[in-house]
Amino acid sequence: MGKRLRLQRRGKGTPKYAATNNAKVEIRYNYFNDTQCLKGQVVKLYSDPIRTAPVAQILFENGSVDNVVACEGLKTGDRVVFGKGAEVKSGNVLFINDIEPGKTIFNIEKNFGDGGKFVRATGQSATLMSKKEDVAIVKMPSGKIVNFPLNVRATVGIVAGSGRPNKPYVKAGNKFHAMKAKSKPYPRLRGVAMNAVDHPFGGLQHHVGHSKSTSRHAPSGRKVGAIGSKRTGRKKK
Repeated sequence: MGKRLRLQRRGKGTPKYAATNNAKVEIRYNYFNDTQCLKGQVVKLYSDPIRTAPVAQILFENGSVDNVVACEGLKTGDRVVFGKGAEVKSGNVLFINDIEPGKTIFNIEKNFGDGGKFVRATGQSATLMSKKEDVAIVKMPSGKIVNFPLNVRATVGIVAGSGRPNKPYVKAGNKFHAMKAKSKPYPRLRGVAMNAVDHPFGGLQHHVGHSKSTSRHAPSGRKVGAIGSKRTGRKKK
């Protein structure tokens, strides 16, 4: 049994699924691997087509330039401080150990020096719940509780651009171009709306008609829906 599924068609690499390369700038968000306190000024705010959050370009007192995820309320000319001894205010970058519980933070490092890995999308923020002997307990935007080392850094505040998802696309063309920039095909047809020859969920009934659970050892043309699922349906509260 074999069907040319959407995922298999994408792997062919035809122009329909090719990644666009228009106006994309490779910008590295990072924190300096220096534990000392550095003062800087925001010289430019701009949009990075690859990411949703605005970028702030910081000129530091030692002459170096850094690009960071912009926080809400940040504007050109504002002063920011990176490192130990910085004031706990929006836009400053501190070690989690120096931030008091209850503060909102974003762009959190997983390990010291990686430049920030977590909570970087527009309007996102995590909450520092408490600190123990060697870990900080942080509530992520998803509601999940994650432990971080105390020697990693984070930016105080909320990621800028919180109203981005609220703007409607209005027409299909805008949605098409937005998806094209992310190399995602649009419009996306439902499997149940296809013919039976095109998809395992297709057919005249316009609903799946059987369990969506699929064996992990099934042929590639059948692997749709819940693959190797331990359970299906809603969880009981």
